[in-house]
Amino acid sequence: MLSVTDLSKTFFPGTVNERRALDGLSLSMAEGDFVTVIGSNGAGKSTLLNAVSGKLLADSGSIRIDGRNVDRMPDHKRARYVGRVFQDPLAGTSPALTIEENLSLALLRGRRRGLGPSLGSRRRARFREQLETLELGLEDRLTTKVGLLSGGQRQALSLLMAGFTHPRIMLLDEHTAALDPQRAELVTTLTQRIVTDGGLTTLMVTHNMEQAIRLGNRLIMMHEGRIVYEADDEKKASLTVQDLLSEFAGIKGATLSDKAFLG
Repeated sequence: MLSVTDLSKTFFPGTVNERRALDGLSLSMAEGDFVTVIGSNGAGKSTLLNAVSGKLLADSGSIRIDGRNVDRMPDHKRARYVGRVFQDPLAGTSPALTIEENLSLALLRGRRRGLGPSLGSRRRARFREQLETLELGLEDRLTTKVGLLSGGQRQALSLLMAGFTHPRIMLLDEHTAALDPQRAELVTTLTQRIVTDGGLTTLMVTHNMEQAIRLGNRLIMMHEGRIVYEADDEKKASLTVQDLLSEFAGIKGATLSDKAFLG
């Protein structure tokens, strides 16, 4: 479903600020894989997600989604294949629009947009049914402006919207990091449910190593733009946070954010 081959990206090349964010990275994901990504600060985790989503173009290498080469496909066209939830709860929704209007835009992702025709009774019934799965009472607030929701509610809605059209690839970029522990746990539980129920192929970046171990069927560790450690489903079953800390300790120059010790 996702094939990343020899991907490289250098920021500010030829200057004193030159930084290689991706260094010949390769990653293959089968349909239904849920891969969690951890790594040192500046390891290239978000750069990888930005390259897959089309937000930035890599210097070299290739990306294929469901067999289709998307190297030169702009992000607005790639949006029909990719769903994404960001760290900032404000980034995934439009606060000035209502819940139903935001869901309508998600439904039309990657296609010509227009709110009017998409808000019929059949669509609203579908929206209510999907919102009920969040168990937040949002199904009774379709006409509420999203800007009035809490951060946790907005992130839950962003998650639902990202998976609404069953994208080929779901990208989760530290999507619980900005939430308090209670709401982060809620969104983590919803993530597991939405990804599993939808059979979504998912790539999730997180600083929380306990979360990285608990979710998904594969785990990868990045450092200096490369994958330096991988654990499959069988290895993850016995993996501990201390095991991952030991792996980090063995990588020269690697440092962890304090967030990595949470959980």
